[in-house]
Amino acid sequence: MSLNLEDKKAVVAEVAAEVAKAQTIVLAEYRGVKVSQLTQLRANARQSGVYLRVLKNTLVRRAVEGTPFAGLAEQMSGPLIYGFSEDPVAAAKVLNEFAKANDKLVLTAGSFAGKVLDKAGVQALASIPSRDELLARLLGVMQAPVSGFARAMAALAAQKGETEAA
Repeated sequence: MSLNLEDKKAVVAEVAAEVAKAQTIVLAEYRGVKVSQLTQLRANARQSGVYLRVLKNTLVRRAVEGTPFAGLAEQMSGPLIYGFSEDPVAAAKVLNEFAKANDKLVLTAGSFAGKVLDKAGVQALASIPSRDELLARLLGVMQAPVSGFARAMAALAAQKGETEAA
């Protein structure tokens, strides 16, 4: 079903709003992917905070005009699904993980920090730990000396308690 002019303007405005918030956009060709699999992909994307949508390429080209993602316009051809995320690696992770399990979904391009990425670039971006993972690792590193000190003090107190009891 084709969209009338007002519907197209609404879609462009909605996508432009997502583009304004996004740090990363990832494009993937979905030809041959079953509807049930796309539904699962959408659920995974929603969980990760990724705006995932199948859109007309011409509408997305209009939405990215004048943004750091404008370089992606050359890559927009064929049946594409678009992933937009505020987290720099979330969209790449979601689509890359799905592509590993489903060979019908083919990563085509992406954009991060104003740079257009090819398939290998998107996969490299997907391999970077997410912000939450990095914060958890940092917290673990910061807690290690304190918890080690606490264990040593507890062991020392237990040892002193044994010698006084004897």
